[in-house]
Amino acid sequence: MPGFFFPHNNMTELNGKEDCKLAEGKIHKKKQKAFGADLKNYLKCMVPHIESGIKTSNSRNIMLSAEEVIQWSQSLEKLLASQSGQGVFREFLKSEFSEENIEFWLACEDYKKTKSDHLHGKAERIYEEFVQSDAIKQINIDYQMREATAKRAQDPTHTSFDEAQKTVYILMERDSYPRFLKSKAYLNLLNQLQTNTSK
Repeated sequence: MPGFFFPHNNMTELNGKEDCKLAEGKIHKKKQKAFGADLKNYLKCMVPHIESGIKTSNSRNIMLSAEEVIQWSQSLEKLLASQSGQGVFREFLKSEFSEENIEFWLACEDYKKTKSDHLHGKAERIYEEFVQSDAIKQINIDYQMREATAKRAQDPTHTSFDEAQKTVYILMERDSYPRFLKSKAYLNLLNQLQTNTSK
C-alpha cells in the first residue's frame, strides 16, 4: 500500500504470526468477506512499527495516527488527500471489484501535472485503459460522456478528462465511500490505532 515502508530486516520482528505474510507482499485477491480480516491482521503486524515512526532512507517518519484516519471520515476529498488513505481505500475498492474508479481518478490527477509535450501519450494510455468501450478497467460513464471524452483525448489538453473524472469522483463519493466508512476494514483500522494511542 502506498505510504507504508517495509524494512526488510524487520520482517522477522513482526511477531512471527502467519498473518504477517501479507506484509511480505504475498497479497492475493480475496473475497470481500475475507478482506476485513486480512487488513486487520496486516495492520496488527504493521501499526506498532508505523506508530513508532519507521525511518525511511531519506529520514522522514511515516506515521499513521488515529486523528488522520478520523479525518478520512469527514470527506472523500480528505481521504484521497492522504497517501495512506488512498491505499486503504484502494484495497477496499478491490474487495468490491471497483478499483478502476480510484485508479482512473489518480491517473487523471497525474495527467493534470503532465508537461504539454507528453499529454498526447498519456491521454492515449488513459483512454485505452479506462474509457474506450472495451477497456480492461472500463469506468462507469454513459455513452455520451464516453464519446465526448474520446474526442477530447484525440486533441488533448490538461482538462481533457475533467468531466469523466468528476463523474467517477461523484460515483465513489455517493456509492463506495459511505460503504467504506461502515466497513470492517475502516473500523478495524481506526480501532487499532485508537487502542495503540491509549496504551
